Amino acid sequence: MKVLFVSPKLGAWATHGEHRAPNQLYAQWAAYIRQQGYEDLEVLDCKAWDIPMDAMVEEVKKKKPDAVVLGDMLHSYGGFAILWYFNETASRIKHALPQTRIIVGGLWYSSMPTETLKQNPAIDYVVMGEEEAFCELIDALAKEKSTEAIPGVTSRIDGKVVLGPHRPLRMDLDSLPLPAYDLFPMDKYVGHTHWKPFVEMVTSRGCPSACTFCYEWDQYDPRHPEDFLKWRAKSPERVIEELELLHTKFGTKVVVIQDDNFNVNPDRVKRFCELKKERNIPVKWVSLGRAVDWINCEKILPLMKETGMFIGVFGIEVTTPEELKQIAKGITVEQIQKTVEILRANDIAIVADIMMGFDDDTEQRIKQRYEFTDKVDPDILWIGYVTPAPNSPIWRQRVKRGEIDPSKIDFLKWDFLHPVMDTPHLTVDDYGRLGAWCMREFYSKPGRIQRIMTSDFDELAKLCFQDVMRGVSKWEEGAVKGEKHI
Repeated sequence: MKVLFVSPKLGAWATHGEHRAPNQLYAQWAAYIRQQGYEDLEVLDCKAWDIPMDAMVEEVKKKKPDAVVLGDMLHSYGGFAILWYFNETASRIKHALPQTRIIVGGLWYSSMPTETLKQNPAIDYVVMGEEEAFCELIDALAKEKSTEAIPGVTSRIDGKVVLGPHRPLRMDLDSLPLPAYDLFPMDKYVGHTHWKPFVEMVTSRGCPSACTFCYEWDQYDPRHPEDFLKWRAKSPERVIEELELLHTKFGTKVVVIQDDNFNVNPDRVKRFCELKKERNIPVKWVSLGRAVDWINCEKILPLMKETGMFIGVFGIEVTTPEELKQIAKGITVEQIQKTVEILRANDIAIVADIMMGFDDDTEQRIKQRYEFTDKVDPDILWIGYVTPAPNSPIWRQRVKRGEIDPSKIDFLKWDFLHPVMDTPHLTVDDYGRLGAWCMREFYSKPGRIQRIMTSDFDELAKLCFQDVMRGVSKWEEGAVKGEKHI
């Protein structure tokens, strides 16, 4: 059974410059089925090798795989825009190799299994579950058994879409094998143009919060979206084992820990830092987290900084108690302010974002949101437009109101950088323009650039800032004129 994991060539967010990393879904799934005895596995990463679509199809034809796998578990390249490339890849490969089974999973697909198969005749299977579901599907295909009853898998059988039973989550992530990084061209990966060799790690799954807009809702069985709320984490020892492998075997120098809430458990973070220091692993790192979780880690921020953390990322999103409650963010305005204060006090560069496109947004609200953010003064500002993810409360609300037709979505604009639907008070042109205004105001404020470039921040943070600055005009072209750049 030859299984080929394919990543088509695509770009990255405008403010990310040259940005590519190993596909974590492929790395996790390949490692798991290899552990179960499947050895004929290969990754064709056309992002890394700069292989265009037509040449990619020719490469796949040469390899003659029994199954092709498409999908991702991270949105960090271009939001949902990457779905257009996956769907196009599936169509072209099926046309070239009609007998090859096409399997998809991860973001969007896992929460939209029946719609995916109905709208994409080239796709044969959707994995709604995780490693075990994928492995059972591969096993059934290898042994020519029925896939109808596999928990966590949706199949196309005799022209009909068959939804398999729900599969309970695996809670012990330490029992999974380390990602199969050896299948990837690890020297080809780079973050923000300057960070290399580079990897995006995943050390936990799910979230203890329930923000109404969050894109992470989209990776779970649509019949059980509450699975998203079950936070599961690898132990610090297991995370260090993976980090040490990346450093010693592949020479990785920078990682972004892409968990939305790596720091939700301060004791876990502290132990991770202690082990990293003890083993003298020189890899520098970036962490994401909610404001409340950064504050809970205040006492260990010096240790985090000492062990190589140079950027802290968190979401401001909205900036009044009323708005924070409406989107179930689970933080306060005061916690937002304090997060900036404690990160800056430790010379850790701050990336923060605000969002626009919520139902109650008006021009006045958005300008107030910017004014608050300008005052608390993060180092890098990222502006995102509300882009509903399947399973999320905002998605369910807007589908119910008839504002979203999943069959008519232009994925190339669903990248979080394009406004995608009118709101009761603003058109997409209105808040696209407001977003561009916010970006220009923020990055043109006198003294801000000088402060950052003359600060004691790690040089990698300053390079990231420059990379973001170079992408602002391209970001604006997408927000205001609709230019597609993923």
